Amino acid sequence: MKDEMLLRGMRENNLKHIDLTLPKEKLIVFTGLSGSGKSSVVFDTIAAESQRQMEQNYSQYLRRHMELHERPKADVMKNLTSAIVIKQQHVRGNQRSDVGSYMDLGPLIRLLFSRIGQPKMGEAIDFSSQSSFGQCPTCSGNKAVITPDLHALVDFNRSLRKYAVRFKPLSPAGWQGRWMITGGIFDPDIPLKDWPQDKLHLFLYGDPEGKEVIMPFHTKNGPHRSKWDGLIPRFKRLYIDRDISKLKEVDETDVKAVSTTAPCPTCEGTGLNPKVLASKVNGLNIAEMNQLELTELVNVLKEIDDPLGKSLTQQAILTIEQLIHMGLGYVSLNRQVNTLSGGEAQRLKIARHLGSNLNNFTYILDEPSAGLHPEEVSQLIDILKQLKSQFNSVLVVEHNLAIMQEADMIVEMGPGAGTSGGEIIYQGTLEDIKNTPTAHALNHPLTLKSEVREWREAYTIDQASKHNLKNVSVDIPKHILMTVAGVSGSGKSSLMIEEFTDRYPEAIVVNQKGIGISTRSTLATYMGIMDDIRSTFAKATGQPAGLFSFNSLGACPVCQGKGYLQPEVAFADPVTIKCERCGGTRYS
Repeated sequence: MKDEMLLRGMRENNLKHIDLTLPKEKLIVFTGLSGSGKSSVVFDTIAAESQRQMEQNYSQYLRRHMELHERPKADVMKNLTSAIVIKQQHVRGNQRSDVGSYMDLGPLIRLLFSRIGQPKMGEAIDFSSQSSFGQCPTCSGNKAVITPDLHALVDFNRSLRKYAVRFKPLSPAGWQGRWMITGGIFDPDIPLKDWPQDKLHLFLYGDPEGKEVIMPFHTKNGPHRSKWDGLIPRFKRLYIDRDISKLKEVDETDVKAVSTTAPCPTCEGTGLNPKVLASKVNGLNIAEMNQLELTELVNVLKEIDDPLGKSLTQQAILTIEQLIHMGLGYVSLNRQVNTLSGGEAQRLKIARHLGSNLNNFTYILDEPSAGLHPEEVSQLIDILKQLKSQFNSVLVVEHNLAIMQEADMIVEMGPGAGTSGGEIIYQGTLEDIKNTPTAHALNHPLTLKSEVREWREAYTIDQASKHNLKNVSVDIPKHILMTVAGVSGSGKSSLMIEEFTDRYPEAIVVNQKGIGISTRSTLATYMGIMDDIRSTFAKATGQPAGLFSFNSLGACPVCQGKGYLQPEVAFADPVTIKCERCGGTRYS
């Protein structure tokens, strides 16, 4: 018998009861138009069923606390192996997430310092800016001191009712702004510049002698006794002295728009307590070690000869060398993940998942070449081949010709997208592929543009220095299509996404981030046309617009506007059933 994955009657999403037999320990590329059904086969069927069968091996107690997977819609799914899935999602993290924490290298370095650092300094957690002892007492581990910019926060020419406070949660748009207007202490209709000096000081900073000031907050149940502490102290307490990334009503950009940011003078931007920085290994404190490029760091770790230190560094060196092999040797452990370019983030994810010597797995990758320079794709191909050589099956959703040329098998989905897709239009080697959209694209010769549009005006950037930019000055031509190229990490995103938009904030940025907000988001709501559709129906029928929203009055009373039901099945596999009341339309 051949050791093959057998898939019969697949019908997830737009798949049309298709059958597929996939050989194991091969590199198989799934290609086809976007929406043709590639992900439905690879992720929604193969990966989902592999995960579901793994979950069945756990005890009922564990399954009750896990997010279980539903059985994919297919008749037969046999001979699957454990799947490791690497999707195209952005590397996520808050303002404290860095490469060290993402790759689990940070805990190893902290443990190293706690064991062999001199002078000795407590436990490993004490070397973290997120611990009460390890964090800098001035910036609370945030590495920077954020202070309110009074003139950005407040327009003194306006009254409170006319939005003198320019920060939305503290303006009349939020409950705190309405509280300032109705509290009875401040006149909401006089411009702040005309207020008496004592009243203005009370509004901005609270009572000068620190006395308690009561300003009632009026509710439907009557006035509520509330303390007024001053606009600036309140802004600092609610929006600065906490993790900004966890705020719901505003994001980090909103806060920084009315603030100034500077490196913390106490910890010099490390976020660590000076006592922690006094402990050193081979002459370096933990902040200095985390600032080293990986190519330098690996050499420093290899020089540690303490027996206990060696056992810790050997674990870190394996992961660091994997990152260097992926072309990320110039990155440091303290590099924040939200500053990585798309290509850098993609390679970081691959290095995190692929640095394993396990075999007989199925590795599933979603367009791993996305964001990579052609020169870097060869590194990716080497890793895919290495995985295959370790007796793993490698399934790749991909459009890159170089990766297709290395594949043992091509599976092309199509012929179109959506309802026009969901079929296998080719399965075999690259050499034999003919008369398919992929074959036509591969055979189409690359031609260069013979005539280019001349430009006369430009956007000027002078002395750009963000991240690794070395005082770059360049003219960006107007009214033409321009490409900025270079290997991942060369500075493309730093130049165009950060420096350019800082100087020309009117620029419209279309980035690689996903657009999904929630399970209730639809194409119509994302594109902003749903309000017009609801208004049209409301005008024609005389009914409220909310009646034509499945998130409001118009929601199906049975499924609450979801379009489906998921009955409680305890620790068994979850089951999704189309709502019979609304037929899946979501509406009453």
